[in-house]
Amino acid sequence: METRKVAFYTLGCKLNFSETSAIGRQFEERGFRKVAFEEAADIYVINTCSVTDHADRKCRKVVKEALKHNPEAFVTIVGCYAQLKPQEIAEIPGVHAVLGAAEKFQLVDILAGFEKPATGQPGHVHASPIAAATEFHAAHSYGDRTRTFLKVQDGCDYSCSFCTIPLARGKSRSGSVQTVVERVQQLAQTGVKEIVLTGVNLGDFGLQGPDRERRENFYDLVRALDEVEGIERFRISSCEPNLLTDEIIRFVARSKRFMPHFHVPLQSGSNKILGLMRRRYRRELYAERVALIKEVMPHACIGVDVIVGFPGETEADFLETYQFLNDLDVSYLHVFPYSERENTLAPTLPGRVQDRHRHDRTTQLRGLSEKKKRFFYEQHLGDETIVLFEDDVTNGQMEGFTPNYIRVVAKYDPLLVGEMKRLRLTAVNPQNLMEAEEIGIEVLQH
Repeated sequence: METRKVAFYTLGCKLNFSETSAIGRQFEERGFRKVAFEEAADIYVINTCSVTDHADRKCRKVVKEALKHNPEAFVTIVGCYAQLKPQEIAEIPGVHAVLGAAEKFQLVDILAGFEKPATGQPGHVHASPIAAATEFHAAHSYGDRTRTFLKVQDGCDYSCSFCTIPLARGKSRSGSVQTVVERVQQLAQTGVKEIVLTGVNLGDFGLQGPDRERRENFYDLVRALDEVEGIERFRISSCEPNLLTDEIIRFVARSKRFMPHFHVPLQSGSNKILGLMRRRYRRELYAERVALIKEVMPHACIGVDVIVGFPGETEADFLETYQFLNDLDVSYLHVFPYSERENTLAPTLPGRVQDRHRHDRTTQLRGLSEKKKRFFYEQHLGDETIVLFEDDVTNGQMEGFTPNYIRVVAKYDPLLVGEMKRLRLTAVNPQNLMEAEEIGIEVLQH
């Protein structure tokens, strides 16, 4: 019997990439062969996102592309969008099964023979209410990228007025420090050099078991991982400012393995808008966090998430956000125009911002981000540092990252893939990428 082939496509965040990779390994353990999405696979698994705009359109497009590669393939949809809109997705032509948050890690067992529904019938739906998603499923990406994304937390107990994530992923939950350390030790044996810790609300790590007691916290995890031999670098993917404590920041500053790189969501620089968003901090706390990071790690990279055009955001509120960010010593921005989400409070708020204003404000902040990034890069010209090169190659060039997340571009050399190289940072090119020159010819071996 010919080995069946399975292909994957992932929309959304690093957490989704780690979960797609974990599901892929389940298929491989059952004897399936994983192939690239553009190949003719027997089964396609599409992992969806609900945070980005036009989830329905993107899902339909990927389904259509999958069926171009093999019109007879079995197409399965999982992920946040699948939990929120399972019946709607099941009606998409070419979709044969939809699995929710509590079911996606049992995909191979639930679908078993991958039998298609009768002609003209919608796809099979296996999606429990989100309250059923109580178990933490560990996941990590491997073989897809040079860096490994390690999921250590899932779900969220917050109730931000714009967000559907608690509806799509359930309550906050995680593994234990011990189980994460054991997984990292296993990854170290495979030669992984950098691990990015991921989660929905990463700083809320520690809620475990049916009683959801907090037996440990994120600081405990950071301290334990810093002692694991064999991993060169850890990064914290994103942490809410109210959960990024002084002790975590000060520990990273003296850490052996945690990189001086933080991504801290802000969403708005206006306290009025933060209140309407139901965020758990105000701009003053955010500014304190940035100031402390820069005090103990002047070279640290700080990324910021911002939403513009939220209901009630006046031009004055936006300018307050712009000025706040302009004055902050941060390194880059991820800017998102607000988009309405069903079953959230925000669309019911007065003061809808017109789409053209959302677009204009997004453009302004993205321009500020480019200026911030270039200024940050230029501060480090002449520095000697170690770059870990990725395995992505575009137009004969490859890229790597310094400890403080400066993206370095170099001519493709297969010997550099996944390797660490000592370089001197020499120039910022028109694409806002750092150029560098060799200090020594040897590639660092670890």
